[in-house]
Amino acid sequence: MANDQDDMADAWAAALAESKGGGDNVASELASPAEQVSPATFANFAPTGVAGAGNDLNMILDIPVQLTVELGRTRIPIKNILQLAQGSVVELETLAGEPMDVLVNGFLIAQGEVVVVNDKFGIRLTDIVTPSERMRRLSRT
Repeated sequence: MANDQDDMADAWAAALAESKGGGDNVASELASPAEQVSPATFANFAPTGVAGAGNDLNMILDIPVQLTVELGRTRIPIKNILQLAQGSVVELETLAGEPMDVLVNGFLIAQGEVVVVNDKFGIRLTDIVTPSERMRRLSRT
């Protein structure tokens, strides 16, 4: 066992002597590949002006959103809901002729009135909510 320890100590001593004596060769070998490395180049991510902003907007134009036209709302007890049948009338809080809300993903963006085009319902926008008003409404929720 002492012999194994002596062999290991000799191996460490030889390795240490080799690293001290031949250290210059190793250092020069390591230095020369570093000299061959070219400097890194990076793309310019700075804003490129109006043309760049238009390209960014184009990236989101095809994202689908949920557009909802809300005729009106009401609160009624569950017992009244259970009594509903075909022909039942549910009274809404919205008055006749009052503009309907147009919501995108649940946020009010406009108001309008109902129109019928080719036997389909539509909405004619009568008032668009300004961006500052939208932000004010968002801060209240």
